[in-house]
Amino acid sequence: MRIWHYKLIEVLPKKQLTGQWRELSAICGLIHKFGTPKSLIVDRLMDYPISHFKKYIGLVKSEMQRRGLKPKDDIYIKLSKIDSMLFSQKNLSENELFKDWHTQRYLKQCFYNLQEKFDCGGISGEEWKKIKTLKI
Repeated sequence: MRIWHYKLIEVLPKKQLTGQWRELSAICGLIHKFGTPKSLIVDRLMDYPISHFKKYIGLVKSEMQRRGLKPKDDIYIKLSKIDSMLFSQKNLSENELFKDWHTQRYLKQCFYNLQEKFDCGGISGEEWKKIKTLKI
């Protein structure tokens, strides 16, 4: 499971963007079913208020819609069933989305992951060009 750095959402290739939506839906299902499942990514999410997760989901959905994709809304049904008490109760501002996780270092890690996908032929030259326009 991977939660792409939020600054990459607008340049993610279609395959990674739609995959992110499926990942978020799966994460919602896991949290609802198991509370706090043992997963490195899910454990990281739990360190932040649920508002961060909701905002991230909204960013992915908005980008998908901007591109003419139609994400299923079932993720919001799963999200509504999650007990927000499972998440951190720290008072973090929503404008500091995943602070201390979505850092410059994590942005570079995600960027290099996408670069490897390009190098192996999993991302087209056109898609890679869009990613490279982002200031890393």
